[in-house]
Amino acid sequence: MGSRRRARETALQILFGLDWSHAEVPAALEEFWDRFAGERPANYDEVRDLCRDLVTGVVQARPAIDQKLQAASHHWKLERMTAVDRNILRLGAYELLYQADTVPRKVAINEAIEVAKKFGNEDSGSFINGILDRVAHDLVRSTERAKGRAAGPAPVRAPTPPPGGDDA
Repeated sequence: MGSRRRARETALQILFGLDWSHAEVPAALEEFWDRFAGERPANYDEVRDLCRDLVTGVVQARPAIDQKLQAASHHWKLERMTAVDRNILRLGAYELLYQADTVPRKVAINEAIEVAKKFGNEDSGSFINGILDRVAHDLVRSTERAKGRAAGPAPVRAPTPPPGGDDA
């Protein structure tokens, strides 16, 4: 298993714990690594750093992430979702919204689906896919709109005279 996948899975477990304990992020990270991490693979430091960045990023951006998820999850309130699905969605949305320069959109969605298949229920993969796909599409649309506004209004051209024209 790659470092990023392991970091995502670990981040999910820590975020799940934070939903219940409301501990501070540094304490939750240390407790996980001290009590639950098990053996330390060769890429341990890389996994730990990636995991820390994911957990810290999700927690810091959670209000904005939750707002995007709520908008994309028609007829589903975040608090009614399973804690596993909710936190996988937060991780995936964080990567889509804040790590687009390092994590391609399809990778963020596919990784979230794979984590959902491992940790969620039989419907989690398709549920995660549907919501993150909407988040991604909304992001693309808002980016395109922002680019359109940044370019400014289209130049105004003088009307062209009708054919046969302006002899009068």
